[in-house]
Amino acid sequence: MDLKNGRLSRLSKGDPNTAKYYEALGGPVQASIYWERTGATLLHLIDLDAAVGAGDNSLLIRRILGAIHIPVQVGGGLRTLKNALDVLDAGASRIILGTLPFDSPREFDYLLSNFGSGRIVVALDYLEGKVLTEGWKKHTNILLVDAMQRFRQMGVERFLLTATGRDGLMSGPDIDTLSECKRISGVHIIAAGGIGKLGDLEILMNIGVEEVVVGKALYEGRFTLAEAITRFTKQ
Repeated sequence: MDLKNGRLSRLSKGDPNTAKYYEALGGPVQASIYWERTGATLLHLIDLDAAVGAGDNSLLIRRILGAIHIPVQVGGGLRTLKNALDVLDAGASRIILGTLPFDSPREFDYLLSNFGSGRIVVALDYLEGKVLTEGWKKHTNILLVDAMQRFRQMGVERFLLTATGRDGLMSGPDIDTLSECKRISGVHIIAAGGIGKLGDLEILMNIGVEEVVVGKALYEGRFTLAEAITRFTKQ
């Protein structure tokens, strides 16, 4: 669930001008309750406004955290220690950090040391094999694999890898890059970007990806959460 202007939204390639709003499930709080009731065991929640420095949805996020009982991982604009601690205090099971690990290593080390690798997800958004930060606005020369190895040495285990060139397009995941990243010892990968059909989930499972972020494909009716749960629970 991506939040923009207090509404449930999805973008294509992270471009705010492509925002599409989904209200068939009601507002974001109602949608979160719906996903819990239909079998979700983890909710992925991103504050798009905070990610690009255009306000935030912090109060709405607190309402969502208070409305459901399943674990929730929260990201988007958590670039200070205070921001991160506030979200953890509000009840997030995990926090997703993208810019902070690069710009504030001491604060990141504090969070990792005090809350453990199970509650800290390092988001590595990438384009053409190189990392993007600051809501995909800042291009770096840091290779994705090098960044993963660096943070793995610090004790990070869980990585959210988003193929920004595929995000919101439902054109299929970046199998080659994800396969390469799975060769790094001890990493737990959450894949995002390009998921458009149940077959994509099967391919990702077969290469060892542990978790997948699915958004637009569900809202556009490409498949249902119940279908995914039924299919992969049997395997």
